[in-house]
Amino acid sequence: MAGARPLDAARHVPAEPGAATAAAGRPKGTLFTGTRLVGTFFGADGPGGTTWHCTGSVIDTKARNIVLTAAHCALNMTDDYIFVPKFVKGAAPDRQPYGIFHIQRIFIDPRYVPDRGSATTKKAASDLDTAFARVSANQRGTSLQDAVGGGLTFTRPAGYTHRNVTVVGYPSHRHNSAGRAVRCTVPTTQLRGYRQLSMTCGGYYGGVSGSPWITDYQDDARTGHVIGDLGGYNGGGNDADADYISYAAAFGADAANLLADAVADQAPPADLPPYRGLKGSLPGGAARWRKAALMASGDYTGDRHGDLLVVWPDGGVTLHPGDGKGGFLAEKRLRRANSTWTHARTLTGGTFTGGTRSGLLVRWSDGEVTLYPQPGPSGLGREIRMAPPGPAWKKAVQFTSGAFRADGGTGLLVRWADGALTLYPRIGTGGLGTGTRLVAANGTWTKAALLAGGDFDGTAGGDLLVRWADGALDTYTGTSAAGLGTRTRVRGPNSLWRHAQALTVGGFRHGDPGNDLVVRWSDGETTLYADTGTKAVGTEHTLVHPGT
Repeated sequence: MAGARPLDAARHVPAEPGAATAAAGRPKGTLFTGTRLVGTFFGADGPGGTTWHCTGSVIDTKARNIVLTAAHCALNMTDDYIFVPKFVKGAAPDRQPYGIFHIQRIFIDPRYVPDRGSATTKKAASDLDTAFARVSANQRGTSLQDAVGGGLTFTRPAGYTHRNVTVVGYPSHRHNSAGRAVRCTVPTTQLRGYRQLSMTCGGYYGGVSGSPWITDYQDDARTGHVIGDLGGYNGGGNDADADYISYAAAFGADAANLLADAVADQAPPADLPPYRGLKGSLPGGAARWRKAALMASGDYTGDRHGDLLVVWPDGGVTLHPGDGKGGFLAEKRLRRANSTWTHARTLTGGTFTGGTRSGLLVRWSDGEVTLYPQPGPSGLGREIRMAPPGPAWKKAVQFTSGAFRADGGTGLLVRWADGALTLYPRIGTGGLGTGTRLVAANGTWTKAALLAGGDFDGTAGGDLLVRWADGALDTYTGTSAAGLGTRTRVRGPNSLWRHAQALTVGGFRHGDPGNDLVVRWSDGETTLYADTGTKAVGTEHTLVHPGT
């Protein structure tokens, strides 16, 4: 393999003669001896040869053997390949600073599909140009992280604009006969239309694909935060393959899930939802979804797939039919902007009248409660008054539905302003029925910020998910008229989940059971956690990307 074509040979040809004037004010990367957390790859010729391929970096994980690179680099890597941190050209394997590490297994998102005849793509799937490799211990029997003394922290960036990001990579032999690393610290922006970072800095020729983009870089540091890898559109560069324009796949839920698969040493799921790029699975960007005031899940189309119904601040109501695979079909507008629906205060979907189609229960600002027995793509349908306007139901701060009845039927759980909880097990067109008090007025439950009913333990019974004011998450399994059931802590108090502004649970991925959690965050990002359980939220899928 000594004469093999580099894995990213198409990336970055030399600048044309006469470009010196344009380059005068442009930053240029600095060649240096490298840093312990970044290295390069070799084929069968080993580190003494001249065919180093792409760039990799050490990621801090409990597996202690994970390397980050670009998917278009990893596509053709086999167990003949080795990773060499802080590579020293000409040094034998036993003279490399930290040793050599054989590739054991490669992890690439199966939706990363290169264009015909290429390892790269210019399509939306280029956002997925991230790969992880598991490596063996080095020739001294030491794990990768133990050998280099640390690892980079995988970090999902908050947007695309950053003041100082350092990119470290290994240009190929053609432009770097000494085999040194290149580094450059510059601001980043977004590659328009893609979930990718962009930087301007010269000297990033073929070989730098997979380079980590680090927000707090220090020479030879043992830690740092990496927010992306050099790759993406056209393998990480513009159509002219200029050495001074570079892109990076910005880390999101897809990369996080892929890393989790690598750490667990398990293949990525084969049935991932189709990747739609920044369009996501729901129409409109984060700016629009930041205004999604109320959400309710249910089967509103009768096809046994979970659907999402949304009430907007202007009174508009939209239905987003699920495709049964975690995605959504074309949006249906059930109500245009109007003054009536601006008074909706809380709502939930459930099979209150029997059958398989879900109904919608709404509490209004004046305390009235109404039921829409069969809303669907053509409209909300008829309305039934369940409780008249008045002070009593004005105090119903939240409610959620679930299989809270002993026979598996749908019940309604209400959290009142004083912290009391009441279960209404027999709701129908005739009214709300008689409620059972589960929890008396108290200070604890006044801090319950969000509620959602689902089936998290797989028993087809009614379970409850609670997001508390401090960001903690709890599940209560076996909720019924007999009590709240068994409490399990999913997440302790944290700053992230305090930003969850709306949530609902439905069967968006596999129909029943309803254990797919949809969360709308304060910045408009909307995510689906498939197969959420009693002890942990499920696999994350992005429905609306942040910063769009």
